[in-house]
Amino acid sequence: MAAVLQPESAPVLRVRDLRVNYVSGKEILKGLSFDVGPEEFVAIIGPSGAGKSTLIRCVNRLVEPTGGQVLFNGQNLLALDEGAMRRQRRNIGMIFQEFNLIDRLSVIDNVLTGRLGYMGNLRSLFRAYTKDDIAKAVALLDRVGLIEHIDKRADALSGGQRQRVGIARALIQAPKLLLVDEPTSALDPKISREVMGMIRGIAREFQVPVLCNIHDVDLALEFCDRVIGLQDGIKKFDGPPSSVDKAALADIYAMEVL
Repeated sequence: MAAVLQPESAPVLRVRDLRVNYVSGKEILKGLSFDVGPEEFVAIIGPSGAGKSTLIRCVNRLVEPTGGQVLFNGQNLLALDEGAMRRQRRNIGMIFQEFNLIDRLSVIDNVLTGRLGYMGNLRSLFRAYTKDDIAKAVALLDRVGLIEHIDKRADALSGGQRQRVGIARALIQAPKLLLVDEPTSALDPKISREVMGMIRGIAREFQVPVLCNIHDVDLALEFCDRVIGLQDGIKKFDGPPSSVDKAALADIYAMEVL
């Protein structure tokens, strides 16, 4: 019997009718649906309060959706119990807006925290990393240009350097999907472009798809393959950067108060 071939372009992530409500009953996400394909870099844009960060955090259930499906490589993450979801988070790297580093730890120790999800409780408690993990952390810090800062405390770094530590920490998980939540909002324009270029280049190098919430439309158009525009929890646009014209931006940002 001939083998059944799976389509090479099957999406890594499928979001279907995703909904999130506040405790008060106000709906933040109102039935969002989209796919992210292998090696695709998807930017989410929209005004403040549109639900961009909530959407990113729903994928790895840092925010719990109230309805819909999040299918990651065919598995509905919203149906998993806490233990199974914790194991799946190993495969989903995240780069945070506020860096989420442990200031008192060294740069390399912050990167190595990305391996804690692969360790047992006792090894995790004592941070008993393997030689292989340490070698990977050193290689990643070299890749992001921080090899000279490897033993510095995280709080001794600049904002751009701290974000590079966050990138290396996400990559040491060997993720199959990378979530990026406002990676440049705390950085100046020059460093923002460098950080976005690094994320773009590393995503291609490691062949990992990216879902990126970003406030800077110009950076989104420069570095992404596809743009999703949100407004008040509703998808208003989904297409290539070349289709993001003045009319599309006016529609996406129509409700923003200047």
